[in-house]
Amino acid sequence: MPLDPFFEERLRVHRKHLIDKARGAMRARLTTLWPLGRFAAPAAADVAPAASAAVRGGGDRPSLGPNARARARKRRAALAWDRSELAAVGTPGPDGRTTEHRVDVPGRPAVRIRVYHPAVPGSAAVPGVLAFFGGAFRIGGIDYPTTDASFRRRAVDAGVAIAAVDYALAPEQQYPAQVEQAYAALQWLLAEAGELGIDPGRLGVLGTSAGGSIAAALTLMNRDRGGPALRLQVLEVPVVDLTGEHIDLGVTRALGIPRFIAVRELRSVARTYLPSKDAAREPYASPLRAASHAELPPAVILTAEFDPLRGDGEAYAAALRRAGVDASAVRYLGVTHDTSIFTAVLPAARRWHDDVVAALRRLHA
Repeated sequence: MPLDPFFEERLRVHRKHLIDKARGAMRARLTTLWPLGRFAAPAAADVAPAASAAVRGGGDRPSLGPNARARARKRRAALAWDRSELAAVGTPGPDGRTTEHRVDVPGRPAVRIRVYHPAVPGSAAVPGVLAFFGGAFRIGGIDYPTTDASFRRRAVDAGVAIAAVDYALAPEQQYPAQVEQAYAALQWLLAEAGELGIDPGRLGVLGTSAGGSIAAALTLMNRDRGGPALRLQVLEVPVVDLTGEHIDLGVTRALGIPRFIAVRELRSVARTYLPSKDAAREPYASPLRAASHAELPPAVILTAEFDPLRGDGEAYAAALRRAGVDASAVRYLGVTHDTSIFTAVLPAARRWHDDVVAALRRLHA
């Protein structure tokens, strides 16, 4: 199916952004090689390459050199862009009760969790869902307007309590800090379920893009450590193999994005998140590469036709099915990686929301 007309102008702007960023990176390299400074460095550096060793101890990672200010500017710009996206093409979330919590994580930074409570009659406990936002591991958060609005709408429409995890961003914190934060959040949710009005026997996970990677890794870690039985995992455009073996570069060609630019962009995500190239083969970094997918929770996986990550989600569904897990994958035609944001203007985005809500409602069974 052709790309939906809604994306045409956005694709033009995105292509220009990627090409300009690639040119800026090339100028920066040439500046390094040419000591007389003939070539000017870009005004704002891209995310710094990941350090060579993982952060294994506790506490926040120190700022990584002169790129820290550039990253802060990039994140402020991303937050402003997200705010404008919600106003222009998104759907505001309904008012509802939320509670804020801080959860300690052994050997890692504490993590903030916001619980979105559905309005339900009486005092009966409701299902609970741990949710993980997207953002290539290096931007995003539960305070981003489109993310907050989405969690509000899904909690109300599905009648589930959504516990959104504000996991640490890379490269200040690298893998496996985010997965350990996710596991600590799950243990906290189980322990506090009664106080939160959540049924501990009806828990699931939800993750988008990088958050889908963390959610999938959490199900593996939870199984391996003998944690509570999870009833569901909903993964939206997940990245589940950071080696890049399932990246579909045919998609980027169809979008008119040069191969070298696409590869550079995709590799930079893994380089930022992971402490080393070899870490990409670890199962909690690349859940698709786990030795076994047996005894994982039932999965609903959503992918997009014009998303180079579509192969990840579809291969993961196949791996789960081979292991005997109840799993399905649906590819949405004519749309891109960030489709779920555009609920005010794109029919496919509204269908996407409805399908996620239908999947979450399975927790009521």
